[in-house]
Amino acid sequence: MLWLKENIGSIIILLVVAAVAAAIIASVLKSKKKGKTSCGCAGGCAGCGGCGGCAMNGACHKKK
Repeated sequence: MLWLKENIGSIIILLVVAAVAAAIIASVLKSKKKGKTSCGCAGGCAGCGGCGGCAMNGACHKKK
């Protein structure tokens, strides 16, 4: 019990960081399930100015 009292601050911070990480992972998985890509452009590379410099240019979007 003494160990818990001495480390409660660290435990709370760990729980907050774990919750934020879980929320980020859930958001990424939800976006991927909806067909959105990690570069933020779901409409395809032709209509997106940001995909030209992407390392996965053209490979990250589903062909229509």
